[in-house]
Amino acid sequence: MDVTQWVERVTGGDIRLLSRALSEIENRGPLADSLLAALFPHSGQAWTIGVTGAPGAGKSTVVTALAAHFREQDKRVAILAVDPTSPFTGGSILGDRIRMQIHDADPDVYIRSMATRGSLGGLAPAAADLIIALDAARFDVILIETVGVGQAEVDVVRLASTVALLLTPSTGDDVQAMKAGIMEIADAFVINKADLPGADRLETELRAMLSLKTDHEEDRPPIIRTVATTSDGIEELGNALRPIKRDNNRSADYWKRRLSEIIRERLMDEIARAQLPAKRLDEAAEQIADRKLNPYAFAAELTSELIPAAPLSPPTED
Repeated sequence: MDVTQWVERVTGGDIRLLSRALSEIENRGPLADSLLAALFPHSGQAWTIGVTGAPGAGKSTVVTALAAHFREQDKRVAILAVDPTSPFTGGSILGDRIRMQIHDADPDVYIRSMATRGSLGGLAPAAADLIIALDAARFDVILIETVGVGQAEVDVVRLASTVALLLTPSTGDDVQAMKAGIMEIADAFVINKADLPGADRLETELRAMLSLKTDHEEDRPPIIRTVATTSDGIEELGNALRPIKRDNNRSADYWKRRLSEIIRERLMDEIARAQLPAKRLDEAAEQIADRKLNPYAFAAELTSELIPAAPLSPPTED
């Protein structure tokens, strides 16, 4: 099957071929760039919602409940769930699929798990490309569940049209410590597990923090209380998110940044394949570990091989 046929079937709803396409893209296979180039014209219609927050905030449960909410509105839903990668083995449990089993029998809910593969920022390196493919596959809503994040992991705001930040009553005074980082990307604040003690205090702290940004309450992000295990507040959350959308796919600023990332990734891949084969890297690493080779000198030498210094132009007279 050539790329054109592949894309026709993906955009026509063939889930098996969509899964193969996502694997090809995520693994940077030989057809990855061709697939993305052919899928891109079909993208730009889906509503992407990022769900982020600290570990244990209930992101998977909220995403599962939101998917059910949108299915009640007859929307096709894709879920991109990111899980952490072990720094020792490189493996990942990808446990989100276990938590989302209630959607397994629904052909209009597609769940894709992926590992961070060591990437920081709460997402995986190929997340942006996979969103293009899911968008082209005619999903109405794409829910992006980040890995459990801290104050500085804010990459999801670059990809999602809308970002919901999950907090729990146990957060307490941590709100003040977080406000300079992840708190700034939220389009909506979700107090999940709102049946636990401390929910009132957390909401009071959030409102006090948001009041410092603007005196106009209508300009502040909404604060929604949920108990995702029972779906309490999920309909209110879905309705609150609906009018909050950034049109990233149509933004020149977004594509300027994304284009820079794409070119950088492709250049690094080409350089690694052409100039830094695994054997040379292994040999250099062993010599550096034995202090027989200076890593900075090696990097400078390699760089000079790839990008020879341009000759200086003679000064010109005015």
